[in-house]
Amino acid sequence: MSQNQVQSNYHTTCRFISLALLFCLCSAFGVKAAETPPNIIMIVSDDQGYRDLGSFGSEEIMTPHLDRLAKEGAKLTSFYVTWPACTPSRGSLLTGRYPQRNGIYDMIRNEAPDYGHKYKPAEYEVTFERIGGMDVREKLLPALLKPAGYVSAIYGKWDLGIHKRFLPLARGFDDFYGFTNTGIDYFTHERYGVPSMYRNNQPTEEDKGTYCTYLFQREAVRFIKENHQKPFFLYLPFNAPHGASSLDPRIRGGAQAPEKYKNMYPHLKDTLVTKKKTGRYEFRERPDGPVIQQGVSASKRRLEYVASITCMDDAIGEVLGLLDEYQIADNTIVVFFSDNGGSGGADNSPLKGKKGMMFEGGIRVPCLVRYPAKIKPGTVNDELLTSLELVPTFLKEAAIPLPENVVIDGYDMLPVLMGKTASPRNEMYWQRREDKAARVGHWKWVESEKGSGLFDLSQDIGEKHDLSPTHPEKLKEMKKHFANWKKQMADAEPRGPFRDY
Repeated sequence: MSQNQVQSNYHTTCRFISLALLFCLCSAFGVKAAETPPNIIMIVSDDQGYRDLGSFGSEEIMTPHLDRLAKEGAKLTSFYVTWPACTPSRGSLLTGRYPQRNGIYDMIRNEAPDYGHKYKPAEYEVTFERIGGMDVREKLLPALLKPAGYVSAIYGKWDLGIHKRFLPLARGFDDFYGFTNTGIDYFTHERYGVPSMYRNNQPTEEDKGTYCTYLFQREAVRFIKENHQKPFFLYLPFNAPHGASSLDPRIRGGAQAPEKYKNMYPHLKDTLVTKKKTGRYEFRERPDGPVIQQGVSASKRRLEYVASITCMDDAIGEVLGLLDEYQIADNTIVVFFSDNGGSGGADNSPLKGKKGMMFEGGIRVPCLVRYPAKIKPGTVNDELLTSLELVPTFLKEAAIPLPENVVIDGYDMLPVLMGKTASPRNEMYWQRREDKAARVGHWKWVESEKGSGLFDLSQDIGEKHDLSPTHPEKLKEMKKHFANWKKQMADAEPRGPFRDY
C-alpha cells in the first residue's frame, strides 16, 4: 500500500470517527432536550365575562398582557368549563374528571351570609364550608406531575377544602399562599368577617390590608425566581374579578380595585346609591347604629370589575416578563381562562346568560394558550374543547402516562391547537342541581329554572331561537344522550362529600 493510500485511509477514518462523535453528541443533547418537560402556568380568573378581554372584543377593558398571549399563542373561542360556578369547575380542572365523577358537583360554601349572618369562630369551625372538601382518593394534577420532577405551587383561590387533609400541600403542591373558600374581601382577606388566608397549612393575617392580587403576584414572582431552573407547575387562580365577600352593601355589590386602576377608567363613576330596600338583611356598622341603606351603583360595579381585571393583567405581565428574562418562555405552557361565566358587572356578549346558568354565558369562557415550541402565534381555534382537556394535555407533554384505574374525561388538546386534527370531543354535559345541559356537535339542549330550549350553536351562538318545537326528534336524541351520561356518572365509584356511598 502506498503512502498516499495510507494517508487517505487515515483521513477517512478520522472523518468517520469525528462524524460518529458529533452524532453521539447531537443525539445526547437531543435526548436531553426531549426529556426536559415544559413548565406549566395555569392562570384562572374568577367570574370573568366572555367578552371582557381585548382579544375577545372588548374596547373598554385594558388587558395588554393577556392580549399578548392571544397574539403569541391560541385563542379558544369554544372553550367550556364543567360547572357554571366556582367549586366544581375548579375540581375538574385539577382532576380532568367531571364533577359528578370526582364528587365535587356542588359548592363548598355556607349560605347563611347571604342572609346577613356573621359567623363566630367556634360556630364557623363546624360549618360545611369548614369541613367539606375534595375526596382524598382523587389524584390532582400536581401529584400526577411529581414523577417527572415538577415543583408545584398555588397562589390564590383554593376552594377545595380547608381541613389539613384537603389543603394544597396534602394534594401534591409544594407551596401555597391564598384563601381557602369561594370569595374574600380583597383588602381584609375575610369572608363575611371570617379570616380566610393560609400560608401552607397555617391560617395567617400577615398581609391583612394589602390588595390580594398584589400578594398573589408577589408569590408567583418569588416562585419563578426560585425554581426557573427546574420544571415547575404554577397554578395562579386569582379572585379577580369575583364580587367581594363582605356583609357591607357598600362593598358587597361588586369587585374591589386599587385607586390607581380605577383612575384608568374615568368614564365610570365611583358612586353609591341609596336603596329603598336593603336586601335580605339589614347591615349596621355597630349593633345600635343605623341601617346602612347605601349600595353599589351599576357604574361603580362595572368600574371595580374592569379595574380589578386590569390590575390582574399587570400581574400576569410581570410573570410573562420573568419567563422572557430567564429565557424559558419557549418551553413554558401558559393557559388562561375564567372558572365560569361572568357575573355582576361582566359582559358575556354575544352569549346568553351568566354565572350560575346553563346557557352559554354561564359555561363558555374566554381561553388563551401560549406554547411557542408548538403553537403558532395568532392561532384562533373554534373547536369544542373544555377544561377537562387540561390534565391529559399537560401529562402528555410531560411524558407522564395517565393514571391507572382512573377514568379521565378529557383529551390531549395540543394536536387540535397545532392544527393537526379536529377535536376528539364531540359532546359535553352539565348538571347543577335540577338544571341540565348537553352539547352534542353543534346542538345544545338546556332544561333549567332560568329557561329551556334546543339550539343550533352554529347558527345561533346567543341561544335566541328555541328549535325544540320544530325538531322534536333532535330534542329526544339530546335527552337520550344526557340520560346515557347520567348513567355513566351514577355507575362511577362514589366520591364525597355529596355522594360518598
